[in-house]
Amino acid sequence: MRKGEKTKTHIIMKSAELFNQKGYAATTMQDIMDATGLTKGGLYRSFSSKDDIAIEAFKYAGEVLWSHFSAATEGVTTASDKLLAMCDVYSDTVHSPPMSGGCPFLNTAVESDHSFPVLRDHALAAYEQMLAFIQGILQQGIAAREFQPDMDTESVASFIFSSIEGGIMTSRLTRDNKHVAYAKQHIERLLLSYKTS
Repeated sequence: MRKGEKTKTHIIMKSAELFNQKGYAATTMQDIMDATGLTKGGLYRSFSSKDDIAIEAFKYAGEVLWSHFSAATEGVTTASDKLLAMCDVYSDTVHSPPMSGGCPFLNTAVESDHSFPVLRDHALAAYEQMLAFIQGILQQGIAAREFQPDMDTESVASFIFSSIEGGIMTSRLTRDNKHVAYAKQHIERLLLSYKTS
């Protein structure tokens, strides 16, 4: 990796943590300079604006999450177990989330809703990708006759993802992981209701 690429990657990684902890609006270029040890000129040699850094940082945060989900589901055979393993990625969201500051998708979706439309588009694309991933696992479960064929995979995938994100938000707010555990319990019950006899 060339020096310019290394610098760019360094900025993205440090900024992803900053944005996830402080938010996009509250993070200044000075914060990024402090975190990276670079001058303003050093930042602008790699990126034209804070918005450009924010978009690349969000993409990087998504890659970090995907690596956790991939690791959690690797070697897991049934669709139910894969989905529950995904829940476990955030089992200790209070003390040990996959990325410092909580779920970058949730944080970005909330903050960018009105104030940062370009980043909102990226958050929406990430949501659709995750929904399709969960839906694909459910469809694999139907094909394997683990789940009943009449399952509405879109609505179940939406419920699973919304429940996990809601559990993360509530657990981080209350500083108690029990809410993520509650979400997983109800997801497990829902999946059991679709099991073939």
